[in-house]
Amino acid sequence: MYKPTYFYQYLTTFTALLTILTGGMHYAWPSPSLPQLTSNNSSSLQITNDEGSWIIIMELISPIPSCFLGAFIVDLIGRKKAILLSAIPYFLSWLMIAFANSELTLGAARLLAGVSDGIAFTVIPLYIAEIADASIRGLLGAAISVSWISGMLFINVVGAYLSISTTALICSVFPILLVLTFIWMPESPYHLIMKHDIERARIALRKFKGRSDIEDELSRLQEAVKTQNQKNASVWDLFRKKNNQEGLRIVAIVRNAQQMSGVAAISFYTLSIFNEAGDFISPFTATVIYVSIQCFMTAVCSVLIDRTGRRPLLIASLIGSAISLFVLGTYFYIKDFTTIDISSFNFVPLLALLGYVIIFNIGAQPIPLLIQGELFPTNVKALASCFSEVYFCIIASMVSKLFQTLRDSFGMYLPFYGFAVCSAVNLVFVIFFVPETKGKTLEEIQATLGVKKSKSARKLVIAQ
Repeated sequence: MYKPTYFYQYLTTFTALLTILTGGMHYAWPSPSLPQLTSNNSSSLQITNDEGSWIIIMELISPIPSCFLGAFIVDLIGRKKAILLSAIPYFLSWLMIAFANSELTLGAARLLAGVSDGIAFTVIPLYIAEIADASIRGLLGAAISVSWISGMLFINVVGAYLSISTTALICSVFPILLVLTFIWMPESPYHLIMKHDIERARIALRKFKGRSDIEDELSRLQEAVKTQNQKNASVWDLFRKKNNQEGLRIVAIVRNAQQMSGVAAISFYTLSIFNEAGDFISPFTATVIYVSIQCFMTAVCSVLIDRTGRRPLLIASLIGSAISLFVLGTYFYIKDFTTIDISSFNFVPLLALLGYVIIFNIGAQPIPLLIQGELFPTNVKALASCFSEVYFCIIASMVSKLFQTLRDSFGMYLPFYGFAVCSAVNLVFVIFFVPETKGKTLEEIQATLGVKKSKSARKLVIAQ
């Protein structure tokens, strides 16, 4: 027997998250690229603002069908092969962007990238939740958002200095790195047990746990998989069983809290927002500062989350987000619709957005993906991840398109007021309906869901 170590859990998570890193690059690609495409002299290919808004949401539309593909193949071919498969559309989409000569090609490339998004965000939270020890599951789960935002930072920096084609070719390297590194990592022990490959599950557990005495753990997983897979799951099982219903409600609440605060629209239009805010600082510098802090604060959350728990960070995040967004909306209203001289306050948009990104990324950004991987039994986990991704794509698409429409029709202030109100409303739902999952095994979490609670029991859950 040797000293336990989590080395393989960290290594496997790091290599798997190269696909999320690539997804973050695609997601934020419009921020440095749209200003080039919509200006009159920055790019040989020119598009209108409306065409740009449709190109943006293409990557939010295609994950809706592709996540069903992810839910199907994750149990058929396994978590590992599904993650490797996501590299192919990502790679091809970067090549399409690099050599695009029309807005249709760019839209098609974004659609193709969305196929990988659907697969990756269905499989990755599930895979990490299954391989991670309960004591570090919050850290590894929050690393999904850290990787996502790191990709956003990378594309904003590189895309600001290089052409669209050169940037796309550089980004195409990352899907290749995913294949070259992750191919050597173990499959999820849960999946191997589901496929009755006990010996490979035993080997994988020894690697992930960093010790040889894993028979008790293996027996626990076998019993859990047997209990949770007594019959094949259907889509309707997500909606019929009490524990799954409760899980879906929680996922919908935290996804609403995340997306209705406007994070997708702000990510897509960061450079444009700072362009309209004033000349206190250059839009590019402000954007890089914004995304850098976003990345740093998500990393801070990944460290704190297993100590403080999910609920306190999520609640604090929504309170701060509502305040920051309200301040930002007020600034734009005064600037565009009054005669008040605010030249002495042109630093407010930067401070408000930095305040938003600091507090939002301490909880509301990373926690929904983490919770998504914790709440469901193995027989419906893939379907639940699929539902969460579909719901995310619908909400993010609507919010992003609505942002562009409201901004163009009424002014920049109205979307931010709307985001502030939504953050406040979703805060109430989080306080009363989202339980704490810190430090619990996946089986313990299942045991607490769907149980009819007395008032005292509900108070206990909320207080946890």
